[in-house]
Amino acid sequence: MKRLELVPADLLRLRFAHSPMAEVVTSALIARADARPEAWPYARWRTRLDRRTDELELFWRIVSAPRGGVADFLTPVPRTARPTLETELADIAATDPDRVAAELDACGIPYDDPAALLPPLVTQIRRYFTLALADLWPRLRAAADNEIAHRLNTAAFPGPERLLDGLHPRMRWNPDALQLDYLKDGESPPWSLDGQPLFLLPTAFTTKAWIMDSAAGRALWYPPRAAATVFAAAPPPPAPLAALLGATRAAVLTLLTTPSSTGDVAERLGLAPATASHHLTALRDAGLIVAARSGRRLHYRHTDLGERLHSMG
Repeated sequence: MKRLELVPADLLRLRFAHSPMAEVVTSALIARADARPEAWPYARWRTRLDRRTDELELFWRIVSAPRGGVADFLTPVPRTARPTLETELADIAATDPDRVAAELDACGIPYDDPAALLPPLVTQIRRYFTLALADLWPRLRAAADNEIAHRLNTAAFPGPERLLDGLHPRMRWNPDALQLDYLKDGESPPWSLDGQPLFLLPTAFTTKAWIMDSAAGRALWYPPRAAATVFAAAPPPPAPLAALLGATRAAVLTLLTTPSSTGDVAERLGLAPATASHHLTALRDAGLIVAARSGRRLHYRHTDLGERLHSMG
């Protein structure tokens, strides 16, 4: 059991954020989890993971530490509530080489020239994100945003004392501490925030609650309430909507409750990319969806008209 002792003032130092690098690291661990139970909820994602990620030798070496754990410099404490991948990669690239060397050595990955390691590592992380997470990113971000909104609403009513309730089945909250039950026997010494903020990071690629305690800051990773919907099969469209638009077009509109790319629509609905593009264009021309660019991809979402039509269905 690990006990994080809190004083009332610590509640004022809680920060919610969604970290791209937290999703990168946890998804990489899932990708290499073989047949362990923690990989099961992500089976559909793993089957579509591009095999070209095998080319990212340095990235896999760093996140597959022989002693377990992950070097802290890979997961910088967020500086904003919604940092971008590029913001966090800039933080990683600016890490002091001595810190990189010490953390890699602690993980069992000695490296002779840590300063030379950082540029190719940043390049490979960016490549991994493009191949493994870019299509999924709008849903990952939406799940985190929904979780954060739920927590903030809970703080408003019934009140701040309920803010941390139900973060994770193995985590208990009482007015003076967060307690995390580990599978291993025994207890860890209690620790406190020492006047520092605690970052709460909903992360869809974890089923566990992880408390990160390092010189760079303190953070708690935990799965958001809607994490399962990120990886679930596409929901069926309402029957009236299918009667109005046709089954496939209604399914596309229903899927876009969460912003999605053409490739994501095609994969989740079992359509050819050209067919998915055709239906997306028709819905966009009808004013039911709109496209917004995210990096090199277009992600489609409901317009107000599309949202009203879907909710009426």
